[in-house]
Amino acid sequence: MNAREEADVETASADYARRFAGPVGTWFLDVQARATLELLAPFPRASVLDVGGGHGQVAEALLAAGHPLTVLGSRADACSATLRPRVDEGRVRFVTADLLACGQPDGAFDVVLSYRLLPHVERWPALIAELCRLARRAVIVDYPTRRSVNAVAEGFFAVKKGVEGNTRPFLVFHEREIADAFAASRFRETARRPQFFFPMALHRGLGHAGVSRALEGAAGALGLRRALGSPVILRCERAAA
Repeated sequence: MNAREEADVETASADYARRFAGPVGTWFLDVQARATLELLAPFPRASVLDVGGGHGQVAEALLAAGHPLTVLGSRADACSATLRPRVDEGRVRFVTADLLACGQPDGAFDVVLSYRLLPHVERWPALIAELCRLARRAVIVDYPTRRSVNAVAEGFFAVKKGVEGNTRPFLVFHEREIADAFAASRFRETARRPQFFFPMALHRGLGHAGVSRALEGAAGALGLRRALGSPVILRCERAAA
């Protein structure tokens, strides 16, 4: 019998949140939020389920854009602490379930979103299938792609850990295997937003948001981020019957 999936416990922790503290971390989250809102633009005020979203990284952006937000975490206390003020105010609904068997009805939400999760779930095709089952219209996920410097991520993991301190091993995906997993649930890619050309660990090591913006601006102008950027934020939509 497969164990309950709880890969979101670490990403919902205070220790993980510290990786996004300071000007560089704030810039990372700004890039993520802008891309998220761009991909949600075709679905104004759509209901959103954020699976594994106890980190709360995009909660404020979603709420400000008028999206009714439900966050699903694998543990009630460990995965809701960051969101607790918003939950207590009634701005966010928090539910607890196995990430691979959420117990919500099919198509219960217009859009299902999941960040910082897919690369840490061993049974990731089952996660994609569950996200698709829950989504009436679209699924948005992020993932590190092999079409980037992440292709050699395993060899440089020790260096990355030295810079970031609390990183953990993660899966790196071929574009085709992600597309095939979505296609199995009759979803197709409709948009993608590669976030950074240079590794996030490099930006953290530089420790200067202005320099990082300039580097990424140059990479964007040259088309490098579009072609080789990672992590990718991907939107897939339910195919017509």
